Amino acid sequence: MVSARRGYARPVDRDLPSTIAEPVDHELVIKKSRFLAHLHPVRSVEEADAVVAQVRKEFWDARHHCVALVVGTHADRQRSTDDGEPSGTAGVPMLEVLRHREVTDVVAVVTRYFGGVLLGAGGLVRAYSSAVSEALDLATPVHRRVLTEVRLDVPHADAGRLDNVLRDWAASHGAVLGTTEYAEVARLRLLVPPDQLTALSDDVAAATAGALTPVPGESRVVDVPS
Repeated sequence: MVSARRGYARPVDRDLPSTIAEPVDHELVIKKSRFLAHLHPVRSVEEADAVVAQVRKEFWDARHHCVALVVGTHADRQRSTDDGEPSGTAGVPMLEVLRHREVTDVVAVVTRYFGGVLLGAGGLVRAYSSAVSEALDLATPVHRRVLTEVRLDVPHADAGRLDNVLRDWAASHGAVLGTTEYAEVARLRLLVPPDQLTALSDDVAAATAGALTPVPGESRVVDVPS
C-alpha cells in the first residue's frame, strides 16, 4: 500500500492524458462501510479485466467490486460498472474522477464491505468518487508527451563534452537523454519536444562551431515520470 502523499495534480498544458507509475491502495471508512480503492496501471482492457479478477479473488467475501477504467493513448476506451450498487452511484462517479483528472491506462476497483448503515444515493456517489480521488492523490504520476528522436554523431574525443552539453540542454528544454551507441563514432540520442528542434540545432551548432548537426527521426509518445 502506498502511504506517502505525493500529490497527483491535474496535468497542466498537456495534450495527452497521464497515467500512474505503480499500483496504489487506499481505504476509506464511511459510517462503518469500508471502501477499498485499488488503482492499477494497465495497457489494455484485457489487463484491466485480469486486475479486477484478482481483486475479486482476494476480497471474495465483499459485497461489491465497482470498476472504472480508461485505456488508450487518448483515453479512447472507457468502461464502468456499479456491480450491484444502485445504478449510477459507483462506476460512473469513479469514471468521472479519472476523466476529470485526465488519466488513462488505469483501472480503478473499489471494493465495499457494507457496514450496516445505508448511505443513500448521494452518499454512495461521494464515497466511491472520493475513494478514487484520494487514491489518485497518492499515486506517482507519469506524464506523456510526443517527443522526436534525434541523433548526433560525435567523434569519440568530443563525446564526453557533448554528452554533458546535451544533458544540461535536455534538463532545461523538456527533453529526455537517450542511450549512447559507440562504433566508429559516438551516437548520442535525445528525445526532444518538436517545438524545440530548431533550438537544439542552434545550440549544437554554437557548441561545436557549426561542425555537428542533429538529425531528427520519428516522433513517438514517451512516458516521462514526474
